[in-house]
Amino acid sequence: MKRLGIELGERSYDILIGPGLRKRMGELLKPIFEPSRVIIITHPSINSLYGEEVLASFIAQGWTTDIIEVPEGESSKSLNQAEKLYDHLLALNCDRKSVLVALGGGVIGDLVGFVAATYQRGVSFIQVPTTLLSMVDSSVGGKTAVNHPKGKNMIGAFYQPRLVVGDLETLRTLSQKEYRAGLAEVVKYGVIADAKLFEFLETNYKEIINLEHKFLTHIVETSCAIKASVVEKDERESHYRMILNFGHTFGHVLERSTNYSDKLLHGEGVSIGCILAFKFSEELGFCNHEHVQRVERHFKLVGLKTNLNEIDGTLPNAEQFVNLMMNDKKVKNGFLNLILVTEIGKAFYFENAPLNKLKMFLQKEMA
Repeated sequence: MKRLGIELGERSYDILIGPGLRKRMGELLKPIFEPSRVIIITHPSINSLYGEEVLASFIAQGWTTDIIEVPEGESSKSLNQAEKLYDHLLALNCDRKSVLVALGGGVIGDLVGFVAATYQRGVSFIQVPTTLLSMVDSSVGGKTAVNHPKGKNMIGAFYQPRLVVGDLETLRTLSQKEYRAGLAEVVKYGVIADAKLFEFLETNYKEIINLEHKFLTHIVETSCAIKASVVEKDERESHYRMILNFGHTFGHVLERSTNYSDKLLHGEGVSIGCILAFKFSEELGFCNHEHVQRVERHFKLVGLKTNLNEIDGTLPNAEQFVNLMMNDKKVKNGFLNLILVTEIGKAFYFENAPLNKLKMFLQKEMA
């Protein structure tokens, strides 16, 4: 088992990475606290795979434990679903010593984190990510949220988990489509902060696609370490942490255009968004074309989307696209700020992006 620490003063916690950890959850949590009740919140499909094992590990510690199921899909990241969870928690007489366990991918992690942050003004929660995307990204760093019809993750809170437990065995039950979508976030870390990680992905992409243990452990551990380092410097995303959103400002518009459906997974939106951000960086003279080509080639090798014409849905026109980007949380005082790059491994915060140039760039990409 690998253990990484994220240092945030009294909000510090560990990230545990290894095989079979879901079966040891009670043992891993016992040194941290003695809960009055443990509530596992998960999707039906995840519950059928791992629910009983996780439940048994808590019962073995003598803890009263319940499981609540949440419907599959991005639509569950909503205030309506959060209210249903509050109803469940109240019915179970959960108090401030209760612990919520987010067992699943990014939807579960974001939703449960938001509920934990707001139920009785805050209860402890544990992240147990079961997808590559959530394991390397959304489970770490304390960003919790639900969606709003006008934008993704618009209602939320910064609220850190008490522990993150990444069981690598759970990744073997993912579909190839979902696993590869998670790789988009791993590539993002290499692109924004670690050229050596990107080179590792280029060199070993076949082994990584095949989930070979040594290579999988390395990319998960390295990605989590990068995110932990960024979060430690800027926990509440005042400036530096925004580099983690590379490609997301474009990608969120694409996800919205497909109604957050399985037509375009989050990671697929990120892969196209990363290429658009790279190409726009090149358009503005910040990076060379060879960097764009390398990243685009790698995304294609691992089976990820790179072009707008690969999206199964009706895209907004260039002007509408930019207007939707103006709903992004990086917009300040009416100005659109973007994360751009100078080369692989070096991203930066670009203030007041030129909207006319952005519209012309998008028109060209959509042609």
